[in-house]
Amino acid sequence: MPINAVIDAQPIVTPTQLAFWQWLAKWYYCTEGEVMSAALPAYYKISSESILVFNPEAGDNFSMLTDDGFLLAEALHIKGEITISEAQLILQKKTIYPIIKELTYNKICDVFEAFSEKFKPKLDTFVVLHNNYTNETALENLLNTFTKSPKQLALLLAYIHLRQTTGEVTKATLLKKSDATDAQLKALVDKQILVLEKRTIDRVILRGNDIVNPIHLSQPQTSAFNQINTHFLTKNIVLLHGVTGSGKTPIYAKILQTYIQQGNQVLFLLPEIALTAQLIRRLQIYFGQGIALYHSKMSNNERYEIWRKVKDGTCQMVIGARSSLFLPFTNLKCIVIDEEHDTSYKQQDPAPRYHAKDAAIYLAHLHGAKTLLGSATPSYESYYQAQQNKYGYVALTQKYSNLQSPEIQIITAAKNEVKGKNFLSPQIQTAIQMVLKQKGQIIIFQNRRGHSPYLQCDICAWKPGCKNCKSNLTYHKGKNKLKCHLCSTTYAIIYTCPQCGNKQLSYRNYGTEKIEEILLEKFPDVKIKRMDVDSVKGKHDHDNIIKQFEEQKIEILIGTQMVVKGLDFDNVQLVIIPDGDGLMHFADFRVSERAFQLIEQVSGRTGRKYKQGHVLLQMYNTQNPLLPFITTHNFTGLYQQEMVLRKHYFYPPYSRLLKITFKHKLAPTALKAAQFFAQGLQVQFAKYLIGPEEPNTNRIQNLYLQELIIKIPKQQNIIDNCHTLINKIWSQMLFNKDFSRVTVLINMDCQ
Repeated sequence: MPINAVIDAQPIVTPTQLAFWQWLAKWYYCTEGEVMSAALPAYYKISSESILVFNPEAGDNFSMLTDDGFLLAEALHIKGEITISEAQLILQKKTIYPIIKELTYNKICDVFEAFSEKFKPKLDTFVVLHNNYTNETALENLLNTFTKSPKQLALLLAYIHLRQTTGEVTKATLLKKSDATDAQLKALVDKQILVLEKRTIDRVILRGNDIVNPIHLSQPQTSAFNQINTHFLTKNIVLLHGVTGSGKTPIYAKILQTYIQQGNQVLFLLPEIALTAQLIRRLQIYFGQGIALYHSKMSNNERYEIWRKVKDGTCQMVIGARSSLFLPFTNLKCIVIDEEHDTSYKQQDPAPRYHAKDAAIYLAHLHGAKTLLGSATPSYESYYQAQQNKYGYVALTQKYSNLQSPEIQIITAAKNEVKGKNFLSPQIQTAIQMVLKQKGQIIIFQNRRGHSPYLQCDICAWKPGCKNCKSNLTYHKGKNKLKCHLCSTTYAIIYTCPQCGNKQLSYRNYGTEKIEEILLEKFPDVKIKRMDVDSVKGKHDHDNIIKQFEEQKIEILIGTQMVVKGLDFDNVQLVIIPDGDGLMHFADFRVSERAFQLIEQVSGRTGRKYKQGHVLLQMYNTQNPLLPFITTHNFTGLYQQEMVLRKHYFYPPYSRLLKITFKHKLAPTALKAAQFFAQGLQVQFAKYLIGPEEPNTNRIQNLYLQELIIKIPKQQNIIDNCHTLINKIWSQMLFNKDFSRVTVLINMDCQ
């Protein structure tokens, strides 16, 4: 078929990107099309729609057609052309392709594909002087003789002032500055004094990466900076292990400055969008307005424009979430991955289910770039690689403020407090009152959103569950609804137990919403704010709350993991973790590592500048063996203890975990499919295989789940053999009628 038109003058993706996509597709068991769909901005995915065009030579005799065919032919005869969606409305049917086939067979219509590009450049109206007055003498004469309309003169003088101070002047800026009206501006345009011009403008404006302010490092920071550069001479990956508040951000900035000044591109990865706004403000102190931000909350137009600027090299520095790895870098030489331990770097759904840290390391390899990993609580995988001398390792053990690490105090929770009747123990109330008197700020971390995690009958202990999933419903008081956090289905409030008829139902335990309610009752005059998925919806909501907290307009900030990661507040004196047990009771081999990371990270939000911070960790089980490591901030001791267990049970970092999930509307079919897959794997991987077995939540969205886990040795030949075998068994399943409707999800390096 001949080529009618070339859509793009230049390729929109680079050869390096294509190689990156191929690696992602192979390593994470997905198609290159799925990678491309995740990588490309929406406006590069040109959409098309089928259009039915009437054939005039067909005449108006449609008697040979079926009733539906006759109806559609009549509509085509009248309108000339109809889209597929319009045809579906006319016939009141979703499946209309047999009818279209009937019309095309009888040569009543032809089918064409209409392609449309969605991107629309942003236009703005600029004000310029008419050519008659570009000469200074002519302009001076005009001002001297302009006496009839003082408001028009004021508008003209405002324009001249703006042009001299800001350069180009937009219509909106001029009218706001001069407090003038459209009519007054139109009068000057009609007199051919001013001219209005429509111009295409960028939504994302970057103004170079010159260093606006020098980056000053302390002696420990300078030492760490020099060590990193020394490691980069012989290693491509370096781990910066800096305690919370040690000042890792200025070190990152100094490293990035080195590469930017050489004309290279750099990428700064963050795990959460919530962190980007505060970090951007801090880096702008050094780099000005030369930083591009890239994440999923941005508009499609903004993402498209950043893509183009990265592609043509006008954008040197990008700060973004994991999706920024897909940008078309042409000269990438350094990637910084802050909070490298964070689980948010792992994409779960949809495919590709990639880990941004590992993907970034491979992307850096393709570009010949260096990778700097940073964390106060490194992942055991990264720390192990550093201990094995595969990564460079730099430790920053001293806080920038020279303060001691926060004091962590264990509070014994009474049973009624754990059940959520009141999380405010006397010690917590006293500590809050003391900090508020000192004009300090408080963070309360609770890793559960909503008001109450579940509702329970006081007599028979019945709990309402989701009809689609095996999960309890969470009570959201603000919306007065019960909600499933797995499928997002909402339900009306239940007042009577359907099992025993009892009307006494209790809301058990507590989420962030209930903590906010209790605090507002106890401290009505205190400025309290909640930051979780339910309260933060808009594009700028994260930043607005963080700004208010920075400016001390909020005294108590309650939140989920959004308040844990990397945020920097000078005046936080107290952190409260009311449900420490909830962080340590998971059936996961990483539970101790994750609990330590979360508590250490949220503890690091306090005591960053003025005096040592204080942490209250409320526990029911105060004999938990993890607590001595937490209270002494003993990362190394816990790591060494955990590694003995990891090695014994052959868990990462000694192996790579691959999880295969099977989903079907019938539980026996899901199990049968998992058993079929396991049987094929047992020939070579029997001793590395776990399952099949049901996960704790064995039904989601009316699909029953079964799981297989493979602990794959890290030798590349074994990984390749496993990859080949899995694809072979997967292909066999596709041709087995019993499993034709079974969904198979393969998750490499599962978290």
